[in-house]
Amino acid sequence: MELLTPDRYAEYEAFLKSSKKGHFMQAPCWARVKDMWKNEIIVVRDASGAIRGAMSLLIRKVPFLPYTIMYSPRGPVCDIYDRDTIKELVDCARKLAKKHKSYVLKMDPDVAVGDQKFESIMSDLGFRFNKSKNFEGVQPRFVFRLNVAGKTQDEVFESFASKHRYNIRLAKKKGVCVKIGGRDDLPAFCKVMMETGLRDGFIPRSLAYFQKMYDEMAPAGYLRLYLVYYQEQLVSGAVAILYGNKVWYLYGASSNEHRNVMPNYLMQWEMIKWTVESGCDIYDFRGVSGDLNKGQPLYGLYRFKKGFNGEFVEFVGALDYVTKPLLYCFIEKGERWYRELRRRLFLLKGKGKAGKAQTENEAE
Repeated sequence: MELLTPDRYAEYEAFLKSSKKGHFMQAPCWARVKDMWKNEIIVVRDASGAIRGAMSLLIRKVPFLPYTIMYSPRGPVCDIYDRDTIKELVDCARKLAKKHKSYVLKMDPDVAVGDQKFESIMSDLGFRFNKSKNFEGVQPRFVFRLNVAGKTQDEVFESFASKHRYNIRLAKKKGVCVKIGGRDDLPAFCKVMMETGLRDGFIPRSLAYFQKMYDEMAPAGYLRLYLVYYQEQLVSGAVAILYGNKVWYLYGASSNEHRNVMPNYLMQWEMIKWTVESGCDIYDFRGVSGDLNKGQPLYGLYRFKKGFNGEFVEFVGALDYVTKPLLYCFIEKGERWYRELRRRLFLLKGKGKAGKAQTENEAE
């Protein structure tokens, strides 16, 4: 078992960026963003000493219990049909699980559903498959991806649905302006993110989290903060990540105001342009619901991303290698219950504050 040390990170990152399965969540800078977790990076090498497989592991203590959870976001990074390499990585992770008292090893690989060869390998190695429909997992199981490899900006733009092209032009005509923000703009972005969370029913990340992400990733050119203004008012924003041959739309925020000037269409186009300009192959819109029924609440998000001519991708889902079955059942159920309770309390508190502020404004 080789645990990577910081003096070998340059070699490791070169491997990540050159691999088809490389991902920014496997990078050391992402582990530093997740500073509430410990980090171990496992690598296995070929006969010449070159890295042929790797897996970054995030390890976090379970509250009130002497156990940890071990998680490899979008890992492993290797030839997904190389059973020997995957087995070596998993065997190394199992040894670390004993060391850290981990009750489970979780991963959510960048592998499309229905890949029977890969699924057979992981099943034979003892993994359980958890296939969610919406956003129950740590990472979205359903995403849209736009392949821009070898295409010009004009070719990409012309591939969009006609209504999307119209809305992008409309936003420009109405005077919508997209700027690249800096660290000092994060409080304003987080304010709009809070508005988005209350509207759409999720708990947004804190300002401190975005500041940490910016500090770790922006100086290396991996992160851009996109800010969209209309009449000098911030109406939308996004955090985009460039790593290897992909750009990811990681976080997005939008105000309830001025949605009629189509700021989000122009914002997406600017991030796609960054993808093309950087010579990347893929722009990843990230998550959508797996329920494509037109009557479900998240269908609008699916329709918005679909209009950019991306490919709807369904991943195999979360894979769990369970070392302590009874503890696994207890903690997993408790975690789901806790997340839902926390979400409901946040929405109740947030809407209460919003209602109080509206009453005070009316009184004035």
